[in-house]
Amino acid sequence: MNVNPNGTNDALLEDMGEEMIIDTVNSDLSELPQARAPRRDLPAMMRKIPVTLTLEVGSARLSLEDLMNIGPDSVVELDVLAGEPLVIKVNGTAIGRAEVVVAGENYGLKVIDLDGLNLDMMAP
Repeated sequence: MNVNPNGTNDALLEDMGEEMIIDTVNSDLSELPQARAPRRDLPAMMRKIPVTLTLEVGSARLSLEDLMNIGPDSVVELDVLAGEPLVIKVNGTAIGRAEVVVAGENYGLKVIDLDGLNLDMMAP
């Protein structure tokens, strides 16, 4: 234990000095306004995410030889019957069925059912 000429304990003074500094820092922090995280409305944010909607007409399984023989007048039979509803996909995931319609000068789709997508949680 070190005692200086005034008769005080140096270690005791150092400890008191550290406590004073800590108390000062704590009191300074308590006076600061509490930082709040911005409130986020997750459903509203999700409604703004862009997705790709596609209508899958069908598919065909064929050999590479048959693929090489396809030309401008070739017809490839698909695995979907004519007039059968087509698959609606969002980012590659099937979410329902639809039929093709004409919308102005473009093709469109008329939704028959949506069975793979729950949008209730994102309703405004």
